[in-house]
Amino acid sequence: MAGVRTLEEIFIHAPHAFSVTVFGAEPRGNYDRIMLSPVLAGEKRFADIVTHDRPWYEKKGIELIAGEPVVSIDRTARTVTGAHGTTRPYDVLLIAIGSNPVIIPVPGHDLPGVIAFRDIADVETMLAAAQAGQGDAVVIGGGLLGLEAANGLHRNGMKTTVLHLMPTLMERQLDPVSATMLKSDLEARGLTMITGANTKAIHGTDRVEAVELTDGTVIPASLVVMAVGIRPNTALAKDAGLDCGRGIKVDDGMRTSDPAIYAVGECVEHRGTLFGLVAPLWDMAQVAADRIAGVAETDYIPAVSGTRLKVTGIDMFSVGDFSGEDAIVYCDPARGVHKRLVVRDDRLIGAVLYGDACHSGWYFGLIQDGSDISSLRDALVFGPPVEGQDAIPELVEAL
Repeated sequence: MAGVRTLEEIFIHAPHAFSVTVFGAEPRGNYDRIMLSPVLAGEKRFADIVTHDRPWYEKKGIELIAGEPVVSIDRTARTVTGAHGTTRPYDVLLIAIGSNPVIIPVPGHDLPGVIAFRDIADVETMLAAAQAGQGDAVVIGGGLLGLEAANGLHRNGMKTTVLHLMPTLMERQLDPVSATMLKSDLEARGLTMITGANTKAIHGTDRVEAVELTDGTVIPASLVVMAVGIRPNTALAKDAGLDCGRGIKVDDGMRTSDPAIYAVGECVEHRGTLFGLVAPLWDMAQVAADRIAGVAETDYIPAVSGTRLKVTGIDMFSVGDFSGEDAIVYCDPARGVHKRLVVRDDRLIGAVLYGDACHSGWYFGLIQDGSDISSLRDALVFGPPVEGQDAIPELVEAL
């Protein structure tokens, strides 16, 4: 997604400046990975999430080498070579190879039926398991991806259990109160949620049959989905001698330690930070395109990003730092609504909205702009002021 977005931006500024070749590990065109969860849940088809098909590449005059990941970079000769031996020269190289899913190395992790949730092939594996009547699924990881995978499997008729190591779900995006509400809502749908669950082993002979926890609990499973995190894909860059930390290190212009090579997306490390959400990737693409096309010396400046859970019927939004002590909290358990707004120096710096996220865009804007909210504070939890009302006291009185 990040690599081709960069190409789109380059074509806007310099449509004929480069002869372009794209290597892709997957054997098809580009698709929106963010929308894999709705495909799994049956709310969309794969065709609905395709962003750049082969005709798009042909129209742009791009050579697409699909199904062949690059395995080596020769920085002296300035060539790249794919897994099938295909070699191409470059003047400018853009690395956008994303991340790899973390697979917990417990006994049995390599059994057939143990998969990650990263691409359309994983979705197809999950759908095939559901259609074959393999009724028990275990999802390890109660973060965004894990819960979206669990919801999709459940909607496809599988008895689904979520195992999460931490005491509460989505601890990076939700405070304990909203996480508890989320757990209750998912359990009410028929999913089994086990927090504080530490996986000891995955059992099976020819394929996965069960998951065992460290407390001795054994859960039947014909399918296990690992959704416990990602790691930047750095092997190719390291082998080429590029400077890498946890990710491929880039400067503010998205350039690696080799001035002819740029990198964008989940594979990069910028000023010690890694990235796993789509909004920063689009910003990186813009900067890299400006630099590669030579139209501007743009710098990448990380911006705040918000998070939503793509589970139909669950209304939640999280952004920024929600752990501070100076928090404005509104909670209505009967309606399943919880809001936590964190303020520092008269600025909103974080928000968790659960059960009512209709004003998420407004809160996001306040955080992004660094707006002074001192005059809004008394009614901040109720959303933006009603048009035509000048004073906050009047708004509070009206409510």
